Parts: sequence; structure tokens; C-alpha cells
Amino acid sequence: MTDHSVNGKTVIVAGGAKNLGGLIARDLAAHGARAVAVHYNSPASKADAEATVAAIRALGAEAVALQADLTSAAAMEKLFEDAAAALGRPDIAVNTVGKVLKKPILDISEAEYDEMSAVNAKTAFFFIKEAGRRVNDNGKICNVVTSLLGAFTPFYSSYAGTKAPVEHFTRAAAKEFGERGVSVTAIGPGPMDTPFFYPAEGAEAVAYHRSAAALSKFSKTGLTDIEDIAPFVRFLVGEGWWMTGQTILVNGGYTTK
Repeated sequence: MTDHSVNGKTVIVAGGAKNLGGLIARDLAAHGARAVAVHYNSPASKADAEATVAAIRALGAEAVALQADLTSAAAMEKLFEDAAAALGRPDIAVNTVGKVLKKPILDISEAEYDEMSAVNAKTAFFFIKEAGRRVNDNGKICNVVTSLLGAFTPFYSSYAGTKAPVEHFTRAAAKEFGERGVSVTAIGPGPMDTPFFYPAEGAEAVAYHRSAAALSKFSKTGLTDIEDIAPFVRFLVGEGWWMTGQTILVNGGYTTK
């Protein structure tokens, strides 16, 4: 019988240096993952990646930090090659890479749109492609998207709009990879209490988001905390393998579809 727990599994986490990605990397190691490849985007995140690697090793797992700008297919292919060379073929692949832009449509430049598309959609597509090629049979693939996919709101057209394709990538890949027992999911957190959230929001918007979820008053920040999301990712890439092809919004009742 196939073991669908994370115990003994090899993991790759794109955007795994800090915040949600760092917590997911550490959480999977804490729950028995054998090895974790921690990807980080730029030299600015190197120290965070190394700290996450050290924390994983302290938990008794193997770990390696790998730097790459994943907005090219070649870089994504090399990331998976380097991770496999260092730790072995992955069983679990989690992509947390993303970029937020809050701006009216009329003010968004072509360069801004192209960057948002590259980071949010293109990266996810080629992450799924490489993971589909390289994860072991009965592997798990999960991309982080956003609960704004279920919202009716202004100013996030380029963010939610370039995360939206990941829903279809997920459905298609689940059908294509299912014959190998590979499940593919996406998880959409609500507004999260991370350093990425606050620069895009004014004081009034922050106050609104802190009170908008049905369960806001029970959250330590009023927002989605990264600790609220990591267990769902662990479930989806473990015992929750029977759920595939779906995008799950996890936001304390902030929005739904």
C-alpha cells in the first residue's frame, strides 16, 4: 500500500527561504520529510535561505539552499536538476513564488504586466511542468495562489489575473499526471500577515482586511497567518492526496467562490 505521509519524503520548495515558504519547508521537515531543497530568488534572500536550511538540519533532515530566478524555463529545469543531484528525486514539490501589485488597470504599464505574468503565471506553469517530469510516482505538487481568485474587487487585476491561470494549469496537470498517481493542487490564502502584504496597502485597507474574514477576531492579527496555511499544505502533499485538480481557498471566511 502506498505511503502518502510526508515521512521519509524528499521535498523541493520554491520560494522556501522565508515567510510562508520557509515555514512550509520547516514544517514538512518537522513532520518527517527526509530532505528539503530550499529555493530562494536573489542574493538578498540568501541569509534567510541559509537560516531555513540550518533549522531543517537541526530537525534531523537533509537540506540545501539553491538560488535561481525562476522566470525562465531553463532556470526552472536547472533548479530541479540541482535539487535532484543534491538530495535525490523529489516526492513533493511546493511553489510559493509570487508577486503582488495593487494598482488601477489604467496605471499598469506593459513592463509591470509582463513582470507580474512572468512571476505568477509563467513560473507556476514551468514549475508544474518540471515537477510533473521529475517527481516520483505518487508524488504531490502544490502551488500557492490567492483567495482573491474568489473576490470581486478593484486594483488587483494584474495580481489575481496572473494567478488565475494556475487554476487551469492545476486541473490540466492533475488529469495528465494522474496515471502516475501524482496529485496536483493549488491553495489560495487570504491576505497574509507577512512583509509582502503591508507595503501594498494603506492604513484603511489594512484595517478592512483585518476585519473582513468571518473568523478575524480569532486570528492573532485579524489576517491569515502563515501558521494557518502550512497545515493545509502539509495535508494536500500528504494524506490529502486524493484531492487533486482543485484550488482551495483557505482564508477564515474572507471570501469564497
